[in-house]
Amino acid sequence: MARIAFIGLGNMGSGMAANLVKAGHEVHAFDLSADAVAQAVAQGAVAAASAPDAVTGSDAVVTMLPAGKHVRGVYEGQIFDAAAPGTLFLDCSTIDVDSARHVGGLAVEKGFRFVDAPVSGGVAAAQAGTLTFMVGGSEADFAAAEPILDAMGKAVIRAGDVGSGQAAKICNNMLLAITMIGTCEAFALAEKLGLDAQNFYDISSKASGQSWSMTSYCPVPGPIPTTPANNGYKPGFATAMMLKDLKLAQDAAQSAGATTPLGAQAEALYAMFDNLGGGSSDFSGIYKLLDGSWDKR
Repeated sequence: MARIAFIGLGNMGSGMAANLVKAGHEVHAFDLSADAVAQAVAQGAVAAASAPDAVTGSDAVVTMLPAGKHVRGVYEGQIFDAAAPGTLFLDCSTIDVDSARHVGGLAVEKGFRFVDAPVSGGVAAAQAGTLTFMVGGSEADFAAAEPILDAMGKAVIRAGDVGSGQAAKICNNMLLAITMIGTCEAFALAEKLGLDAQNFYDISSKASGQSWSMTSYCPVPGPIPTTPANNGYKPGFATAMMLKDLKLAQDAAQSAGATTPLGAQAEALYAMFDNLGGGSSDFSGIYKLLDGSWDKR
């Protein structure tokens, strides 16, 4: 088993670090939140005094940070200088492609191994160890990273070279946002037309309207008891995080010269929902905006 530094113990990172401990790894954990570090220690990790302290002596480093500027700052300003030659870095943050390629390029120049490995699945999957990892990196670095990622996920898929994991993630989440909005619109219309939500679910989930947003994450209370819709839209994946990913997708589309009208509309709708106070609700809670009941909560 390896000694692994884990930096960034938020809602996602805490569950991921815990699963590395369960897999038998020696995890040295750091976060700016002392409470988050204490929680990691309670789950079997070793507390680190700083990010460089966590990295010193570690075979691999997993980072789960909010945005590209944080990834650049932590890697360039703190942990590259603390790492031994050949250290494997796995950045599981969701960031812009350019930042991933920039940091990955620096890692190679300095004699390190690096993959960008953003995740899909939300908080519940992070805790259960059933995340999907979309990985960018060389074939050799992917092979080295795969056993570590396997301890935290159910699927680990190489998308291509460094930056490709981020590209796959933002495209996937743009598609998820679009299908979720469409699913919510359909349920809202069905209700207005006098259809029972369960009855419509029973039909559409077995017809051509079926999607993951319908059958795994149904946005209305009732049909699937385990979804956020049945828990007051407490987030598995918060609206603010979806909006962040949609902004990344639109920035990438503009840079690549791609036409994404539905992605742009999805960003606008989630920005509206966020501005109306929905940022901390699950992204499926946009159903409440589309059915006209959000201000009546």
